Amino acid sequence: MSLITLDQSEYKRLDAKAYATEKRRLQIELLKLQEDVIKNDRRICIVFEGRDTAGKSSAIKFFSEYLRPKNFNYVQLGIPSRWESSHWFQRWEKVLPKKGEISFLDRSWYTRAITEPIMGYCNERQYRSFMKRVNDWEHNLIKSGTELTKFYFSLSKDQQERRMNARKNSQLKYWKLSKNDEKIVTKWDAFTLYKEQMFNKTATDEAPWVSINSNNKMIGRLTSLRYLLIKTDYENKKILKPAKYSKSLSNYSATIEGVNFDNLSYEQFMIISKYSDDT
Repeated sequence: MSLITLDQSEYKRLDAKAYATEKRRLQIELLKLQEDVIKNDRRICIVFEGRDTAGKSSAIKFFSEYLRPKNFNYVQLGIPSRWESSHWFQRWEKVLPKKGEISFLDRSWYTRAITEPIMGYCNERQYRSFMKRVNDWEHNLIKSGTELTKFYFSLSKDQQERRMNARKNSQLKYWKLSKNDEKIVTKWDAFTLYKEQMFNKTATDEAPWVSINSNNKMIGRLTSLRYLLIKTDYENKKILKPAKYSKSLSNYSATIEGVNFDNLSYEQFMIISKYSDDT
């Protein structure tokens, strides 16, 4: 099994100013990567998987903020039709990147590995068929020239509960919480079981899973983007080591239930951030 686990060690002392600085440095490099993709007709596919509220959508927004809109795709497929459900890989082949494009997949073909069997949206035969075929399918995808990265955004049960409650009580984010979301969060242990089976069966040397600690979404975004830039070649590449963030700074900030807390010390921020809203 090829599972790469990235925690918050490189960015654990982070304030708003340092976050903005590091974000800008990495986004400049990502734009260089996109220019190289366009120039050389490359195809890059980035999968974002994880539990609800883990930060997949906000990470994609973070990645794509300054990219050329015509040369990247945000992919979030809805409920599959009967034909799509029985032609699973063909469904996803339609949205894979073309030459000169980067595709960001907000959930992917791996919904069949976790969400669908848990919720009863596929049968046992479909699940087993997917698990048997997916590695070969990805191998052919990579062999044909698609550069694949698979991120799994991980968070704790307590953190998910806090974020779900924040969404439920938010006048701006309540629509993100569906009845399906409310059902699947009650199946934490089943989700964990299927996730581990997915890692064991589909984390290959050529297409490893990269697990991102997303309890702090800001840190998770930086960590995932930096990993992508380190592993991917492109013209004029310049990877900078993470800046050293000082504990002495008192300009940390956090938001809890819509209330902003500014000018926090590092110690205060580390305590409050555990209860911070969906950022």
